[in-house]
Amino acid sequence: MNVRYTVGQNEYKRMTTDELRDAFLIDLFEDGELNLLYCEVERGLVGAVVPLDSALTLEAGKELAADYFCQRREVGVLNIGGNGTITVDGTDYAMENLDGLYIGRGSKQVSFTSENSTSPARFYLISYPAHTDYPTTQAKKADANALAMGTEEDANKRTIYQYIHENGIQSCQLVMGFTVLEPGSVWNTMPCHTHERRTEVYMYFELDEASKVFHMMGPADETRHITVGNEQAVISPMWSIHSGCGTKAYNFCWGMGGENQRFDDMDHIAIKDIK
Repeated sequence: MNVRYTVGQNEYKRMTTDELRDAFLIDLFEDGELNLLYCEVERGLVGAVVPLDSALTLEAGKELAADYFCQRREVGVLNIGGNGTITVDGTDYAMENLDGLYIGRGSKQVSFTSENSTSPARFYLISYPAHTDYPTTQAKKADANALAMGTEEDANKRTIYQYIHENGIQSCQLVMGFTVLEPGSVWNTMPCHTHERRTEVYMYFELDEASKVFHMMGPADETRHITVGNEQAVISPMWSIHSGCGTKAYNFCWGMGGENQRFDDMDHIAIKDIK
């Protein structure tokens, strides 16, 4: 498990491109491996699991000082690959592409397998500390709260699929879902906003090798960008916008943790005020 420490606004202003990428960019997907990144921001933990011929098991590691991973944590998972299975305390959850799973605090044994190693499941997970127990619950795309947003004229026509949120799958502080941009649309979360009461992680996927997303970050009056490729993620602290513009349409998974679970708890920023 790798550990990433907080970068503040003042330090951010002086950082080079490489320093920004080292501090905020996450690259975890690796065939046959379970990789985790522990972030000081909100005590968030981001991971990627790509099982091939054998199961991969979620372990606490010394960084959590826990007997098992979910002893004091909850987890959200999104499968962006082939069919697979997540087993939680002996119960199997068949996971097709874009299926999600909420794993509640107190779950002791969590493992991941793929149905076919030549087209493996690709599990993305995000975890935050939890103060109580909620039941492990599966999410299907057909059951998500789907919100149609944007317009073709603004190149941001998209559908937001909400899985874990205050009116959906219940959790302590985790909010999670994904967004699909329509062909020809390239902007997400524009006009942009910040969340002073929580942080967010964006994981971009469904990008081909020739495509990139220019992820915009920083305070509205001093923005930077990080170029992001397929299956890479960006940490967005409470003081930072989190918007992106791609060279073509893409999908991204969003996950938040912090003070509350209100999806619309945003501090909006007008486009004219962005610098």
